[in-house]
Amino acid sequence: MQGLGWIAAIIVGAIAGWIAEKLMKSDHGLLMNIILGILGALIMNFILVTLLGATLGGWIGQLVVGVIGACILIALGRMLRRKT
Repeated sequence: MQGLGWIAAIIVGAIAGWIAEKLMKSDHGLLMNIILGILGALIMNFILVTLLGATLGGWIGQLVVGVIGACILIALGRMLRRKT
């Protein structure tokens, strides 16, 4: 998460994971929300930098990127569970 410290990244990741959980109507715990939010932000930041050469900065930008990334991870998890 570009420009954020460790504690801020955990807080933003937790909020992003919680918002994604509500949007996707899934049920995860706090730790999983934090993991999904942080991983989602990392993945989306990589994609944005690769495709556009830049990413969204600041708390709000990283929150948006984290929510989108976490939603993608939740959707991928659902697809994998259905196939097995």
